[in-house]
Amino acid sequence: MKSKLLNAGLVLTSLLGYLEWGSDNSMYLFQMERDILSKLFSDPASMIHPLIVLPILGQILLIITLFQKQPKKLLTYLGIGGIGLLLFLMLFIGLLEMNARIVLSTLPFLSISIVTLQYHYRTREALKK
Repeated sequence: MKSKLLNAGLVLTSLLGYLEWGSDNSMYLFQMERDILSKLFSDPASMIHPLIVLPILGQILLIITLFQKQPKKLLTYLGIGGIGLLLFLMLFIGLLEMNARIVLSTLPFLSISIVTLQYHYRTREALKK
């Protein structure tokens, strides 16, 4: 049950990422994802980019684990990896630009990712004993 709650937290916090570009452009990831999904049906070729496809696949994998009786660790790891690529890049951009909003928007996902990885590590170690 804890694994499902952690995975749900990963999905929800992945949508909180925030980006700013140019002088007056900014969006949260949930807004970007809405735009991407709407354009997916009108112009799918424009949506084929690793920084678009991998995070969405990561979210899909994590959502799949929510419907499994016992969530698969591999799907969780792959989901964290897919979404993590984008959010680590956002963290790096935020640190380079000294933009606290971008940096702070990535911390919930990164924190829950660390807690999830520690939880799976501890449960694996407990099974070995």
